[in-house]
Amino acid sequence: MDIAGKTAWISGGASGLGAATARAMAEAGARVVILDRNAAAGAGLAAELGECARFIAADLTDPDDAEAAARAAHAAFGGVQILVNCAGIATAQRVFGKSGLMPLSDFTRVIDINLTATFNLIRLALPHLYANEPNGEGERGVILNTASVAAYDGQIGQAAYAASKAAVAGLTLPLAREFAHQGIRVVAIAPGPFETPLLAGLPEAARQSLAAAIPFPQRLGRPAEFARLARFLVENSYLNGEVIRLDGALRMGPR
Repeated sequence: MDIAGKTAWISGGASGLGAATARAMAEAGARVVILDRNAAAGAGLAAELGECARFIAADLTDPDDAEAAARAAHAAFGGVQILVNCAGIATAQRVFGKSGLMPLSDFTRVIDINLTATFNLIRLALPHLYANEPNGEGERGVILNTASVAAYDGQIGQAAYAASKAAVAGLTLPLAREFAHQGIRVVAIAPGPFETPLLAGLPEAARQSLAAAIPFPQRLGRPAEFARLARFLVENSYLNGEVIRLDGALRMGPR
């Protein structure tokens, strides 16, 4: 799909992987709607990108707020052809640790943000994607979700996070098959450790340890590298139903 002139909705678009993707889509000529809870960062990025961008403050885990955000996103530019789900959180917590049992609410919070909100935004965008005029190849839209290498190599303490991201990866093929008759592709990226706010709070020694585990290049991923792959996936119309690891050949150990 040619990105120029299209509209992209990006959840978690105010920072990290989402912000890098918003910049990449804008540079490719798209109109960008940034959906995020961080009003200051979202408004700042929209101002940076200029007239091609709008920011909508939204808590996508709240069904009413998500519906209102989808309506506002559609009204911003009158449609959507590209949906990128980057919103997510990472936690490290054992099911039964020194402080006792993990509260069930901690598990469901991760599932709500990483999985349910992703699915719900897809659901809310779908009528607008279906309404698009197909291009010369019959393509109406692209949905790009963010999984994680933890979907495959989940470590101790990542039960909630790995489960949520494995489910995001698991959405890819069935949704690609369901939406194929309407010319809508569904793909996902499974990134390894990246230089994002999710990892910014770690001690430097922990960040260096993560980088040292990556075969090559031996460093954390850069958000711009995720964004370049996101752009490629949107532009390459033969990629569908696929989850692509972006991890420098990392295979995480149990700890």
